[in-house]
Amino acid sequence: MNSIRTFLAHAVRLEAEAARRFDELAEHMATHGNQEVEQAFRQFADFSRLHLADAMARAGFRHISDLPADGYDWPDGEPPESAAWWGVDALMDVEAALHLALESERSGLAFYQTIANDSTDPRVKGMAQTFAEEEAGHVALLEAMLARRPIPPAAGKAGNTF
Repeated sequence: MNSIRTFLAHAVRLEAEAARRFDELAEHMATHGNQEVEQAFRQFADFSRLHLADAMARAGFRHISDLPADGYDWPDGEPPESAAWWGVDALMDVEAALHLALESERSGLAFYQTIANDSTDPRVKGMAQTFAEEEAGHVALLEAMLARRPIPPAAGKAGNTF
């Protein structure tokens, strides 16, 4: 991807979708009464909205502007951070929600890192690298949250809880 406007249109679409999905997960965690994970997902939604606002401001967008349907170049045909989302339902537990969020953030990281590595436009390369670094921080936060999850009783050890 070698056009800053095309990159920003992709970033706007990706981050808008990510914010919506994290809001959905936060609401799901609220119904389960898990305030810590709910707040974490709300923070991730806010991170996505910050990326969205940054991309929109840099592109001069006043509203989310779509490219033509054939204008997007997604790795699997849809925005990376939404590729793993099959929907949140009442059976999804905290661990499954965290794994879903982690997979989503890893997909976003890979998308931005690939563009940073492959683009010949220095502006695209720099902005994609910045977004990739921020996504890497989100991945690290989710990995830390998962590492603190309780060890199942079958494993014979007591663990931390959320």
